[in-house]
Amino acid sequence: KDFPASVWEVALSGRRNQHQVLPFYTAEDKRVARENLERLGAGAWRAKSFRALSGGQQQRVLLARALCACSKLLLLDEPCTGLDPMAAGELYDMLTKLNRAGTAVLMVSHDVAAAAARSNKILHLQTEPLFFGGTEEYLASPAGRRMMGGAANV
Repeated sequence: KDFPASVWEVALSGRRNQHQVLPFYTAEDKRVARENLERLGAGAWRAKSFRALSGGQQQRVLLARALCACSKLLLLDEPCTGLDPMAAGELYDMLTKLNRAGTAVLMVSHDVAAAAARSNKILHLQTEPLFFGGTEEYLASPAGRRMMGGAANV
């Protein structure tokens, strides 16, 4: 949170994995960073300090950074932790749009209702896998019913 970098620098740093030797960003790196910030509605914040942003805005910038590193797959661990319900909903909506546009999203979440509303596959783990399959099948399963407030015992 106290990282002294601009939104532009944070997003662009996602391209570091593209460089083996040279420490300089290419025109292509800058284009990708600019496009991802715009895609996530964060382009107007490029010159702002990352730490001056709200939690939801920071998540957008970090998502743009992740897309700069790899646009085919996002691995997310509790991406909505600490966000207010409105910001969390916006982030989930963005992830849904990215998924529909061809980016695979693998997300760890304890927000089962939000995951079930927006996912096509669910893997439910405790100390062992309890379920893996389609969302509708999950909601009908004992594990899904229990997590959604039903009375099934697992």
